[in-house]
Amino acid sequence: MKTIFTKQHFTIGLVCLLIGFMIAILFNTNYQTTERDTRDTWEIRTALLEEQKVQQNLYTEIAEAENTLREYREQTEHQQIESLQNSIQQLREQAGLTEKQGQGLIIKLEPMFLDDDYQEYPEINAELLQLFINELSAAGATEMAIENQRITNITPIRDVNGNIYVNNTSIGDLPTEIYVLTNNSEEIVNHIEVSEIGDYFALENVTMSISKQSDIVLPEYDDLIDLQDVDIVDVPEEGES
Repeated sequence: MKTIFTKQHFTIGLVCLLIGFMIAILFNTNYQTTERDTRDTWEIRTALLEEQKVQQNLYTEIAEAENTLREYREQTEHQQIESLQNSIQQLREQAGLTEKQGQGLIIKLEPMFLDDDYQEYPEINAELLQLFINELSAAGATEMAIENQRITNITPIRDVNGNIYVNNTSIGDLPTEIYVLTNNSEEIVNHIEVSEIGDYFALENVTMSISKQSDIVLPEYDDLIDLQDVDIVDVPEEGES
């Protein structure tokens, strides 16, 4: 009788364990279903391609930096000074501190006047303009300027008393011209056409026209660079973790 009782308890315990295991799997499945990625296949594929592009760019920059360092170590003192001067000039160009010339696009934002006698003069806000600049960067724009203000990584675009300020300078009312340097104008145009940015401008009664140009000159960034809010990250030496 004792043996039968033990087997029954063992069987019941095993059944309870299996039931609990199945409930845990079911709960985990339901939880994962609730938290699943709701993006469609195209959006996921696009995001993946963007991440791969960023990663490839990082690999390229690392390879270029390693190559520069290797060449620098193999040079004489005079050659090292010349290399440093060239590097400084390249950094100035990348930071937008020099005038830049090349092919690209001129994008003009103009008021869209409707058949309304009481329509106010159309205008855009800094948030929408910043969104548009981000869209252009994502599409492959290498260098940009808004009117006569060069866009850099630290350029502020702000609303001040109803006016848009870029690099602490008002760009005035519409129309506004944005100058874009790029080696692939068609790609940027296609990106803008499928983007929702045009609809956002239309909601503000603003129309957008794009023209391709073979010779565009961007002004240099002429404001002081304030590094007060820039965080310095300690880079570990080789071999450190």
